[in-house]
Amino acid sequence: MIDPLDGTACYVRGYPTYTASIGVEIDGSPVVGAVVDAIGRRTSGAIGQGAERDGRPVRMSERTSLEGAVLATGFSYEPRQRLAEAEVVARVIEQIADIRRSGSAAFDFCAVATGEVDAYYEGPLGPWDVAGGAAIVLAAGGVVEAFEQPGGEVLWVASPPQLVEALLALLGDAGLTTSRSG
Repeated sequence: MIDPLDGTACYVRGYPTYTASIGVEIDGSPVVGAVVDAIGRRTSGAIGQGAERDGRPVRMSERTSLEGAVLATGFSYEPRQRLAEAEVVARVIEQIADIRRSGSAAFDFCAVATGEVDAYYEGPLGPWDVAGGAAIVLAAGGVVEAFEQPGGEVLWVASPPQLVEALLALLGDAGLTTSRSG
């Protein structure tokens, strides 16, 4: 899957968090990803081979609790959806250090893989938004999960393994569906 411009609104305004990404999936699972961001950083990864940025191995956050964590998220273009997303942020923000919003899902997935943020959640996203960045997070040793929300939209979560359960609990307490079925 190719997303030639993730973060179109950022691109139009000259805000340098847009990306181009490529993701390869096998049987619906991300296995290889490559993302180039607006400032020229190249982040890539392949399952079983690790992940790197600009030729150097990446290192995910080593944080073991959400206290002090920085989470990335995104917001819909649709005003009513954006309001609901802001309500989730309002419930989450006092439990963590801060929120980041880049405008590009691929950028945010890469930020998790490189430890620039501690975790990421967002939905809904298109498969082209997810494929490249999710593969990079997985290749870096992280966790990527998708949770169907009421109404059929999907929430995506990316995190280092040691934070995922706390993150899912926090997002669940904030009103998102984060339970694993079966």
